[in-house]
Amino acid sequence: MRVNLKLRKKSSSQSETGNAKNVANFNKLVSYCIAYGESYNPSNTSIGIEALKAQQIESKKALNIVNETLPVYNSAIAAREVVFKPMGKLITRVINSLKAASPNSEITKRVLSLVRKLRGLRISAKLTDEEKQELIAQGKEVNEISSSQLSFDNRINNFDKFINLLAAIPEYKPNEPELQTAALTTLLESLRVKNEAVVQTSIQLSNARIARNDILYKPNTGIIDTALNVKAYVKSLYGASSPQYHQLTALYFKRQ
Repeated sequence: MRVNLKLRKKSSSQSETGNAKNVANFNKLVSYCIAYGESYNPSNTSIGIEALKAQQIESKKALNIVNETLPVYNSAIAAREVVFKPMGKLITRVINSLKAASPNSEITKRVLSLVRKLRGLRISAKLTDEEKQELIAQGKEVNEISSSQLSFDNRINNFDKFINLLAAIPEYKPNEPELQTAALTTLLESLRVKNEAVVQTSIQLSNARIARNDILYKPNTGIIDTALNVKAYVKSLYGASSPQYHQLTALYFKRQ
């Protein structure tokens, strides 16, 4: 006879809801086992009542830590977005102020090179297939500069270079306080602080998820395998057609 332990395998995009459902079903399983009273007496101590209670506490705690850490991480993401979002318009104003103050095309060209990086644009126009073939025919190496430098770390680094370049241009002395290098430097520090907050909270969330996944899904010791062992024992104890076993088979667990 084919045994159906009702174990479903989860996809890589496992949801927080799925983890909560596993813990909730494990709680029910433990309650059923306690209700069986003295008849529930496995020789395997890892599925004994006290061991099940300990896993129950650990799984709830691990789930709660993730649930507490996730909104902190999301808040850090939102706060970083608020600071980064106005950068595009601010940089446009800075460039226009520089153009008005310094018609030196070479200086403007250098600044615009950094601006293109900040905006994720190509530093140079993309070569056509014909232009690439012509360079190859001339024995020249085709080396197109990658355009995407929009990671937050790269944007902060390029914004730092951008401010330093502006500070070295004597003609750049805008009257508008928000366009001055001092204000831009203050913004840079804010960007760094907000980005670091995201980095730190993402580490905390990642560690919390690792700890939770060990408790829920680690082979042999996680609550999933424990639940399967409990089901097997209850089946041997009461029989496959027993109401006790049917109680447990109604509990679905999804492995990550």
